[in-house]
Amino acid sequence: MLKKLKSSLLFVCLLSLITGCVNQNQQVQNTKEISVVATSIAVTEILDQLDVSKNQVIGIPQSESYTVPKKYQKATKVGNAMSPDMEKISNLNPDLILSPNSLESDLASKYEKLKISSTFLNLKNLSGMYKSIEELGKLFNKEKQAKILIDEYVNYMISFREKYKNNVSPRVLILMGLPGGSYVVATESSYVGDLVKLAGGTNIYGDGDGKDFVNVSVEDMLKQNPDFILRTSHAMPEQVKEYFQQEFSNNETWQQFAAVKNNKVFDLNYICLFDYLFISSQMSAKPYFIGSTGILLLW
Repeated sequence: MLKKLKSSLLFVCLLSLITGCVNQNQQVQNTKEISVVATSIAVTEILDQLDVSKNQVIGIPQSESYTVPKKYQKATKVGNAMSPDMEKISNLNPDLILSPNSLESDLASKYEKLKISSTFLNLKNLSGMYKSIEELGKLFNKEKQAKILIDEYVNYMISFREKYKNNVSPRVLILMGLPGGSYVVATESSYVGDLVKLAGGTNIYGDGDGKDFVNVSVEDMLKQNPDFILRTSHAMPEQVKEYFQQEFSNNETWQQFAAVKNNKVFDLNYICLFDYLFISSQMSAKPYFIGSTGILLLW
């Protein structure tokens, strides 16, 4: 997962951070701290949770809806996750760029042109997230913090599943808004889809035959008759939210959805990484979307 460390010198530097440089007396010597640019909010939050030094995180993403961790507030803002500012990143000249692997196909070639090493972290599901935290812990010599963080979330999920194991699973439609005024349907294979599944929801389009996102007509969505509609975005959440509001107001088909009539449409300003969407069907007619405890963003 921690790949594309193209420079052998950098690789030695990174390796020394993990294992330490040992002299003949077996004493660990000080090594140069690597500098990184985190292009997504999720990655930034992971670094914060691992207590990575502000001196190492020299570039962070920019988002109107996101409050940067206090210790990283002086870092250079490099734009949003989907289209980071390559000129700013080049000027910062970090040792490593950290991005989510869902954007690898869009960003890998751009990073290569900068001749800066990059790593695309798997944040599409919990197992990938745990592995990414573990590897970042090794990279920054924060193994202890990484283990504590992973254990907290594993124990939390065990408790959560036990608490809601007898609840009826609601059927959920997840719309992923895109900058520019369009959207796709997120399947169970996507990150947000994986969270909904963990929370007890049933995605009306299943795993999408392995595809994270699919294009589906509104008419077909109506036939599936979801109990809930969740609307979220990769980037520019406020713009996407406004687009969805216009789309649902202007397209009469949306007004036919039971979820719309029953006020079971929820806008997620961002996708939480370390917390989960608690969707549970309780023995009442009340809305079952409990929400998230809201720590991290995916993009």
